[in-house]
Amino acid sequence: MSTDRTRPAGRRDQNGPRQAPGGPRSAPSGPRSASNGPRSAPSGPRPVPSQRSRRPQPHRPLRPHQWFAERLLAVLSGQRPVHWMLGHTIGEAYDQLAELAPSTPLGATHGSRPVLRHCRGAQPATGVVEAFASIAAGDRVRAMAFRLEQGADQRWRCAAVELGGERLTAGAPGPR
Repeated sequence: MSTDRTRPAGRRDQNGPRQAPGGPRSAPSGPRSASNGPRSAPSGPRPVPSQRSRRPQPHRPLRPHQWFAERLLAVLSGQRPVHWMLGHTIGEAYDQLAELAPSTPLGATHGSRPVLRHCRGAQPATGVVEAFASIAAGDRVRAMAFRLEQGADQRWRCAAVELGGERLTAGAPGPR
């Protein structure tokens, strides 16, 4: 039976007690006293040196184009209702979404849920962001482009949406 009371009795490893996160402590330098005794070769496997874990990154809030890409994907894939975008669109954009959402142009294919792969944005003028996103569903990758405009109240709203190079217009079926 083990004399170490911190480990369960049925444990088979022969390593000593667990090391501190900083790794093994170095032995004191200088002459060895009789109480320390001579060093012997380790009898079992050497302990694995501790690996530095990645430092947790502070949570960065999503940029407006990333936030809108997630929302547009949720609506156009049928995961969320169109009225979820009601206060976040201007002009024809809401009407376009209302016409397209029932056909779910970015819906799941072959049982896999669509996910946002990449999203980038450019600011051609103050208060305007033109963004594009690539969306993957199964083995298919689709493109989505949209335009955001910042209102007098400093809120961003979607003004236009395009999928796969074709502009989404009310009354026209979405690309498949």
